Amino acid sequence: MQGSANLNVMIKAARAAGRSLVKDFQEVENLQVSMKGAGDFVSRADIAAEEIIREQLMEARPNYGWLAEEGGETAGKDPTRRWIVDPLDGTTNFLHGLPHWAISIALEHKGEVIAGVIFDAAKDEMFFAEKGEGAWLNQTRLRVSGRHRMIESVFATGLPFGGRSDLPATLQDLARIMPACAGVRRWGSAALDLAYVAAGRYEGYWERRLNAWDLAAGVVILREAGGLVEPLTPGGNILEDGEVIGANEAIFEKFSGVIRNV
Repeated sequence: MQGSANLNVMIKAARAAGRSLVKDFQEVENLQVSMKGAGDFVSRADIAAEEIIREQLMEARPNYGWLAEEGGETAGKDPTRRWIVDPLDGTTNFLHGLPHWAISIALEHKGEVIAGVIFDAAKDEMFFAEKGEGAWLNQTRLRVSGRHRMIESVFATGLPFGGRSDLPATLQDLARIMPACAGVRRWGSAALDLAYVAAGRYEGYWERRLNAWDLAAGVVILREAGGLVEPLTPGGNILEDGEVIGANEAIFEKFSGVIRNV
């Protein structure tokens, strides 16, 4: 696919950050496995990747705004456009040497995400999309799965950790959905969960208490692959609320009804 100039800049930045993170990932297993030592190392890797992305994006589009996990928010001279970046989604996986993490870069225009890139550098899988132009994985067009029976469907979510307050709601979700489907996966990267629904690897995904940078790129990629994506709470705002539910069109109504308990 021949993307726009903005999309090409995003892909280039993601690949550059990916090279840095892959190099650091290869060192994770060699670390003394203390939480502080390994955690500090991954934090440095995360920050370095964000600096690479910011340098490339802001050099290409110096007037755009910026919102990212490590660097926070910076207003741009162009108030209608901003980059939304997660330099390392799946930090816990990275820390434990699990090759399931990604770089997520989105472009927002007038409050709407119009382009997204999710790069799984460990597997060399580049998911990307622009509004109205479809979604892609490397050189292959993406399309959500065609499954329409809940019992044949696999779903993904995140499981709250560290005593988070959303644990009871998630356990209630699981109690409703698990008897009705073929399985639930928790792989530890919201960005890749959304990309995997777009690629037809999962039928649907839901999660609470996320950040805009976890979701922005995946939302446009899933929509451009033919999926439906909504706020988990009807009438909400996905990026502001940090809650999302998405699925292929055939299963969305049944799936969302179970999760929303309606």
